[in-house]
Amino acid sequence: MVVCSTAVAVPSSCNLGRSISLEPSKLSSSRWLQLTPLRRLPTRSRKLSAVPQRGIIPQVEAKKQTFSSFDELLEKSDKPVLVDFYATWCGPCKFMVPILEQVGEQLKDKIQVVKIDTEQYTSIANQYKIEALPTFIIFRDGKPCDRFEGAMPAHALIHRIESVLAVPQ
Repeated sequence: MVVCSTAVAVPSSCNLGRSISLEPSKLSSSRWLQLTPLRRLPTRSRKLSAVPQRGIIPQVEAKKQTFSSFDELLEKSDKPVLVDFYATWCGPCKFMVPILEQVGEQLKDKIQVVKIDTEQYTSIANQYKIEALPTFIIFRDGKPCDRFEGAMPAHALIHRIESVLAVPQ
């Protein structure tokens, strides 16, 4: 069963497939990297908080729909579908939340916006070879017709969607 959210609602992407490995010999020769020893804070100074201290994550109301498969979602849609492949830990994906809400509202008559959590639905992410986040795929008649990666401002996303939809199939 596939559950997806329709949005009625930095680096530009998070790379899933590549990692960086540092050799200890290179660390010691790097002039720009200076390591300082960690200090332990007194016990009474440590505060634990369930609320993130760095910033406020916007809350978005989403209309949840349940489909028996992702293919069914694509087949039953009466308009093109913009799928946002994201992860909850991805900074650029979080940046795109209010933008997708705005785009979904502005283009509600032209396109349906759907979000797919790549960690929850790994088989769908693997099927479409998602290697960076966020990745956006526009589907027409159940088939992918455009694909792009990375965060972008609302006006650029709207322009991209409208130019894809303007091309006859």
